[in-house]
Amino acid sequence: MGDTVNVPLDVICVGAAIVDVPLQPVSKNIFDSESYPLDQISMTIGGDAINESTIISRLGYKVGLISMVGNDAVGNYIVEHCEREGIDHAGVRQKDGVDTSINVALVTADGERTFVTNRNGSLWKMTIDDVDISLIGRGRLLSLASFFNNPRLDNDAMVKICKAAKAAQMIITADMIKPRLGETFDDIAEALSYVDYFFPNNDEARMMTGEQDIPRVADKILAYGVKHVIVKIGKQGAYIKGHDGAELTVPAMKGITAIDTIGAGDNFASGFIVGLLEGKSLKECGEYGNVAASLAITSIGATTGVKSRALFNAQLDKYHAQHA
Repeated sequence: MGDTVNVPLDVICVGAAIVDVPLQPVSKNIFDSESYPLDQISMTIGGDAINESTIISRLGYKVGLISMVGNDAVGNYIVEHCEREGIDHAGVRQKDGVDTSINVALVTADGERTFVTNRNGSLWKMTIDDVDISLIGRGRLLSLASFFNNPRLDNDAMVKICKAAKAAQMIITADMIKPRLGETFDDIAEALSYVDYFFPNNDEARMMTGEQDIPRVADKILAYGVKHVIVKIGKQGAYIKGHDGAELTVPAMKGITAIDTIGAGDNFASGFIVGLLEGKSLKECGEYGNVAASLAITSIGATTGVKSRALFNAQLDKYHAQHA
């Protein structure tokens, strides 16, 4: 990939690239059975940064992934996925002596899930030393795929990445997961101040701010210097509030039955990011996010729903017809 290091890209995604093994449907009394047959068990791509990279690439944009995986069969699987999907993987470091992280996802019949993770895998071991800062400025937009997902990418690491992006005049977006080590927003306050568009879900945002009322949740996050907060509110869609006073709720797609919610948030972020790349309004970006998420939750796996731009556009047309 050395020849492509200077090729301009649309998006740089920084974060996790792992493999998911979703087991579905699993009931909560799984351990009452000596044997638990399922119709299918398979490996799927997972991890916030590679999920976003995959969806954004399928929607027609050039993406570079920055991550760290092991120099092992699972790491090779991830690199091969990047090559198939047209994702630039110059920033994917394959590291000797590290096991690429695998998450086993236990998914219930109604689409809820629990992850069984390897605390010694690449997800937990990725540090700022695994990030080639020289690759950051190749894009128009930087996605910090999830605060707290890679625990060793702390505030100082994120600030270093953000400073490189701002030096290149990039838009910065970020998602989050519930902290693995009890971190708070105060622990990443400086990094948050660089973020233009932040995508927590309602449970995460309420837990982190101590507020229940979504507008008050958004205000607390905006106080850190975030320019726009986009709270994913499930079946209600997305609530958006900006530092400039903008405030709106973008309704979700109607008539969707969730099969698997793995990756729904990553798909929402991907759709929203594509809207930003296309110069869309906040409302239209929210619609793009909701449409991508609606496709994601109707199939098993984080990247199996949004198969092409044509499929996305057809779903977007249905969305517009619903909300005309």
